[in-house]
This record gives sequence, structure tokens and C-alpha cells, in this order.
Amino acid sequence: MLTFQHVTHHYNGHAALQDFELSTAAGEVLGLLGPNGAGKTTSVRLANGLINPSSGTIRTLGLDPIAQGDQIRAQTGVLTETPALYERLTARQNLAFFGQLMGMSAEDCRQRSQELLGYFDLTERADDRAGTYSKGMKQRLALARALLHRPRLLFLDEPTSGLDPEAAAQVHELIATLRDTQDQTVLLCTHNLFEAQRLCDRLAIMNRGRLLAVGTLDELRREVMPGLWAELRFYQPPEAAALHAVRAVSGVLQVEELDAQTWRLQAQEEAVLPQVVTALTAQAAQLTALRPNQASLEDIYFKLQSAHTEGA
Repeated sequence: MLTFQHVTHHYNGHAALQDFELSTAAGEVLGLLGPNGAGKTTSVRLANGLINPSSGTIRTLGLDPIAQGDQIRAQTGVLTETPALYERLTARQNLAFFGQLMGMSAEDCRQRSQELLGYFDLTERADDRAGTYSKGMKQRLALARALLHRPRLLFLDEPTSGLDPEAAAQVHELIATLRDTQDQTVLLCTHNLFEAQRLCDRLAIMNRGRLLAVGTLDELRREVMPGLWAELRFYQPPEAAALHAVRAVSGVLQVEELDAQTWRLQAQEEAVLPQVVTALTAQAAQLTALRPNQASLEDIYFKLQSAHTEGA
């Protein structure tokens, strides 16, 4: 559906993308994660033929964005954090206008508009001006516009930025429904880790134009934070000797002090944990809880970002 091969893009002497490689599969939601300036929006613009790469190869729906941008944009939908709507037009008029731009027949556009207005719960306000809508309603209308011409590939660039929690939850629900019921292929650009973990089949983590890692959450756990993770809580802050004793246990990979009474431990396997408890008991540390847990997307994301920053 979408492939980047060794793509670099320079902008005003700055490398917005550097040797970037990524591909999407049909029917998946792929999350592109990174801080502002990571290259997420640049990737969307390149894929749609709005700007050209400095080097490398891109194929969107099998087409070359440099030479076939118009054909690509006729088959893709794009939703940005700022809805591209005409606020003096009604919702129905907005869809009719954009449908005409996309080359849809008047009847097909009318039927598709009715379908989408109902799908996004906008029918009752369809003849009200878009300027009277809340932010959440505008974003729903913008998503309807992006889907109007039945795109094979949908780009969502920070779709919930600036929305209140209720409106963001509505957009999340709509994207999840698209994924689950319509087999829609989506590239979701976001720095919202909750959004990404909830909606995405695979995750690609970026920083400063470089791809740091890509895979499912389980694949990223195995690659970035392997082994067993556990949280340890103490009744009172343990002595330094207790920390040294635990770090000396065979099979303990690392121990992080989250605060004075909480540690996070990485071990090769669960069988190491009883030895950890024994070491703590020998040091008279008052352990109140030991909870094995999996690394979260947040853990993985910040570990990768930190490693990239330190290595830069």
C-alpha cells in the first residue's frame, strides 16, 4: 500500500527525513509516533506527492508520488489536526463541494454524503453551517470529507490534537470502527501514546527524521525492553546495600529507582524473582509488593527517544 525506501528529504538545509524506510500492509492501522519535528507530517506530504524527496523511492498504492501525485490523491484521504472545511457552508454543502473536486457524480456524492453524515452522527446538523459546529463535530465532518471518495489509504495527521477528552474519545471510536468493520488502511501520525496503543496494529517510532523501531507492541517489547519486568514497593526506603544486593543477583539485568520506595526491575525470567526476595530479606528491606508487569508503550517510546538523544 505504501513503501518508503531509503528516503531522505532536506528542507532549508535541515534533514526532515533521513534514510527512512517503512511499509504498510493492506487493512492495517500503522501508527507513526514521534515528537514535533520528528518527520511525521513530512512523510504524509511525501506520500501524497505534495513535496518531493531529496533521495530515495516512495510508492503509494503502487504509484510514484513524484510523477503520479494527482492519481494518488484521487485514491487517498487526508485528515489533519486543523479541519479543511469551509465554515460558511453547511456540512452537506462541504461534502458536495469536495465530492465535485474529487470527480464524483452528483448522485454518488449525495448518496455517499448521506451515508457518512449518518455514520458520523451529523444528520440532524447536516444543514447547519460548519462554523457553528464544536471542534469535535468539525473533526467528524473532516473525517467524513476524507472518506467521501472511498479512499484506499487514509492518512490521519494528529486527528485529535486540540480536542477535549470527550471529542477525542469520539474520534478514537470512529477510527476503531473503520478499522474493525471496513478494513480501512490507515497511517496514523500522532504523539498521543494512548491513542496509538489503542488504535494501531503496528507502531513506528521516529525522532529527528529517523525511524528508531517498528513492530507490534509485543515485538517492540521483545526488541527494546526484553525479559521480565517487575515493580517493587517498600514500606520504607531500603538501604543502598539492598540495591547492591539485588543488582548482584544472577539473572537481574537492571534495577531502576522510580522513587525512594519504588523500584523497577528487569530480569531474564520469572524464576529470578524468588532470589531477589531472598536478597532483600537478607538486607532487612521491608518489601510490601512485587508485581510482574509488561513494559508499556510509554516505557518503550521514552527508552528509544532517550537512547537516540544520547547517541546524537
